[in-house]
Amino acid sequence: MAAGRNWPSLSLAPNFGLVTCWLGNLGSLQAACFPIRQMHTSGTAMQVSQEDFEKAKDQVKLLKKDPGSEVKLKLYALFKQATEGSCNTPKPGMLDFVNKAKWDAWRALGSLPKENARQNYVDLVSSLVSSESPQQAKQPSGGEHQQYETLRVTTENNITKIILNRPERKNAISTQMYEELILALEAAGKDDSAIAVLTGNGDYYSSGNDLNNFMNVSPDKIEQKAKDGAVLLKNFVGHFIDFPKPLIAVVNGPAVGIPVTLLGLFDIVYATDRATFHTPFSALGQSPEGCSSYTFPKIMGSAKAKEMLIFGKKLTAQEAWANGLVTEVFPDSTFKEEVWARLKAFASLPRNAMRISKQLMRSVDREKLHAVNSQECQILEERWLSDECMTAIMNFFSKSSKL
Repeated sequence: MAAGRNWPSLSLAPNFGLVTCWLGNLGSLQAACFPIRQMHTSGTAMQVSQEDFEKAKDQVKLLKKDPGSEVKLKLYALFKQATEGSCNTPKPGMLDFVNKAKWDAWRALGSLPKENARQNYVDLVSSLVSSESPQQAKQPSGGEHQQYETLRVTTENNITKIILNRPERKNAISTQMYEELILALEAAGKDDSAIAVLTGNGDYYSSGNDLNNFMNVSPDKIEQKAKDGAVLLKNFVGHFIDFPKPLIAVVNGPAVGIPVTLLGLFDIVYATDRATFHTPFSALGQSPEGCSSYTFPKIMGSAKAKEMLIFGKKLTAQEAWANGLVTEVFPDSTFKEEVWARLKAFASLPRNAMRISKQLMRSVDREKLHAVNSQECQILEERWLSDECMTAIMNFFSKSSKL
């Protein structure tokens, strides 16, 4: 994120906004929880001076990157515990989403002594500051593009490789990443490479939508947020539908939500044997996207598609292959070596012939896919504004804040 990002200091009881829509997965919530679980919340507290505590308060205001809603909730709760002790205020109403989330986070600390809370607050702030310490800039390799913050894009050996590059967040897709992926797909569609590849950096392919996409939304702007989200999603999926050259997904680890539903729009899907595929839409009061309501039944049959999209069944890599969602599964130990050898061979084929063949096959379903994408986004916009969706998300969010 750009320097000087303006997000409120939790120590001053900021407005978190409403978590109302378009999460699409549990994985990004789990990714957001990870930094919190590293904190100690019991045991003997170390001595932290008032000066250290005040310094930590000031450092929070200077953070350049938004650390995520879970971390902000924990910062808020620790500050309240350190200054006021255990939670002693009445529980907010169910529809007061912002204050209820904050109250739950504070309440979850129980009888943690003020000294321990102060130490944990200072430790957490220190870890956030350390993560933002300037690192020595790496020189881009030959063919590497430099204009993206959430992606790493390279063109080499006739292959344009688009890498989801937020490994610390399990490649959760932020609004910025959505926008950069659209730009990267547009550029890759026009460059001289023969094929394009999408993969993830780190252990995850992608944990789905980033929870921070839905923070800091005031009640009077919820409808506009949902409308803007639907427009962005429709445009994003449309770029996969219309991508002109062979597009290959290299699934290097677990995938959750929209990174899974989009797979039906790829020409080839290669996966490591430790990958999993999860679409928990119903658990969050939502509905399918990425044209999966059309492509999944075509690929795997109606019954198997319903298990995934309605009932949230998580598939292993082998199950995904057996159901036709994945083209081939490779042992994790040899995954990169085998896949990239295969892709280099593909990239040596005549590029125009591959483009024409892809366009010929896509033309059969192109109009239908755009219609499905439009309908899915319209329904999702309605779901995001529904009481059922809000309640399902807040219930899960409330549980996560207590982990």
